[in-house]
Amino acid sequence: MGKKGKAQTFLEYAAARAFLTGLGALPRPLAVAAGRGVGHLAYALAGGLRRTGMRNLALAFPEKSLPEREKILRGSFLSLGRQLGEVSQFPRANVERLREVVEYDSEDVKLLDVARERGRGVIFLTSHLGAWEILCFAHSVFYNPISFLVRPIDNSRIEEMVEGLRTRFGNQPIDKKAAARTAMRLLRQGGTLGVLADLNTQEREGVFVPFFGHLACTTAGAATLALRTDATVIPVCAPWDEKRRRFVFHGGPVIELVRTGDPARDVEVNTARFTAAIERQIRAYPDQWLWIHKRWKTRPAGEPDLYARQQKQHFDTEISAQKPVEKSFRV
Repeated sequence: MGKKGKAQTFLEYAAARAFLTGLGALPRPLAVAAGRGVGHLAYALAGGLRRTGMRNLALAFPEKSLPEREKILRGSFLSLGRQLGEVSQFPRANVERLREVVEYDSEDVKLLDVARERGRGVIFLTSHLGAWEILCFAHSVFYNPISFLVRPIDNSRIEEMVEGLRTRFGNQPIDKKAAARTAMRLLRQGGTLGVLADLNTQEREGVFVPFFGHLACTTAGAATLALRTDATVIPVCAPWDEKRRRFVFHGGPVIELVRTGDPARDVEVNTARFTAAIERQIRAYPDQWLWIHKRWKTRPAGEPDLYARQQKQHFDTEISAQKPVEKSFRV
């Protein structure tokens, strides 16, 4: 890396560290309020992200009105800001502090026990909904450390800082670029692996399965790992509950693996089942998911770019008339 690259790396790191340190020095209520303030500001100023979010919501909820979609998207920005405020508190976190933030229902705790009793590795299948960072962090405090698949941040110094926060109580990151052997060994030894499985991926790394009625290129890694290790797959999320004033862990039901005798078909069918579980969670808490991500960016051969600016008018007027996915993923 040249001098300019080093300078840019340092300046980005210095800014991120100063921001998180400043936010972390505040009492939690003020840090969360400041984080939500950042969310408000981002919604107002980030026109490109807003456009992406509105296109995604038009795809996912064609039956909703424009004001309804705007309300969901605004909530998504505020949810991200809330998590930013909470993550800034990680350096001071302990069991007592986390109990003020995170709650586990008794039935969900029983589900974790059932998973352990099976004697297999466990895959926590999750998404960018609610407090995914806190979900993993709190589990290492209340129960046992887990491993999680992660794509490293481009800035190595920021990545080191964030990793230090995530792993404070023993969690272990596994780089997605070289994850297969490490993750399979972990699961075969009965370990627990967290997998975020809701982002767009390249065609060489995924399969096209339905997501809100439209084909979305989705990582095949979670299904491949589960099938090869016979792991117990549990969809989990931790949305903010305004009544309880906490993030509430929700898990299950266990997704039983489907085996057809055709390995490629098995990956496709199980990926579709995993994605359907994530979609159900998002439908339950739509204003807490990451709508600003270009989830449908990778398209099947011959299909147009849904995010191209020149297609905006066509997209806005025609998307509600699109037919839902007809391909069957049932066996």
